[in-house]
Amino acid sequence: MRRVKLTVTYDGTAYRGFQLQPNGPTIQSVMEEALERLLQEPVRLRAAGRTDAGVHAREQVVDFLDSGRRSLDAVVRGGNALLPPEIRILSAVEVPPSFDAGRHAKSKEYRYFLYIAPVASPFFARYAWHLEKPVDLGAMREGLAHIVGCHDFSSFRGQGCVARTTGREIFRAGIEAETVPGLVSLVITGSGFLRHMVRNVVGTLVDIGRGKTPPDRMRELLRLRDRTLAGPNAPPHGLFLWEVAYGIPEVPVPPGE
Repeated sequence: MRRVKLTVTYDGTAYRGFQLQPNGPTIQSVMEEALERLLQEPVRLRAAGRTDAGVHAREQVVDFLDSGRRSLDAVVRGGNALLPPEIRILSAVEVPPSFDAGRHAKSKEYRYFLYIAPVASPFFARYAWHLEKPVDLGAMREGLAHIVGCHDFSSFRGQGCVARTTGREIFRAGIEAETVPGLVSLVITGSGFLRHMVRNVVGTLVDIGRGKTPPDRMRELLRLRDRTLAGPNAPPHGLFLWEVAYGIPEVPVPPGE
């Protein structure tokens, strides 16, 4: 048997998230169906992160076992031929049998896009939260700085989260201006994330940017550990799983090893 690691990109607008769901199409269900048709054998994907309904991925990582009858190039080309255009396989490599896309991820980077302009852009309607009025990005940066480090993120834990612990480490957090006027991205990199954690952080930061609450409120919310006191859950369509990093060499291994 061969273990294959895929790097995948997708527009999650029309899907119920990555993970299999009984009430609608998901990225996982569509990909497994396409790969099973291509490989003529059962396929079960394991993902680095379970993106929610409407959330996108620039680089999601998944892995699966197969018999190795088709080349890795055929997996990429054949898989993309069978997948809808909003889901693309970027690369396929063989990895050690013990590799696990979720458990072995050392860090994940999420980016949330805001489009700040009086009139919404049709080109960003599916990929950025439109804010009609200006916000104080300096205050938002000040608030965002408080989440860097190891903290209990109970105040930003979404409903239905089944994580056993709420402590997470954030390595980097910042706000970057994009080349398009009015478009900014909130960048958060960490060891792991709770359900809706990034969206709840963004919703709270937008409240700070609108002057509804001071930047120090972010630090206070981490201490209070109460979701009802934090800001709203930002819309899903502005969120991207941007990158997943691993601490193992990303090189193919010879078949049979």
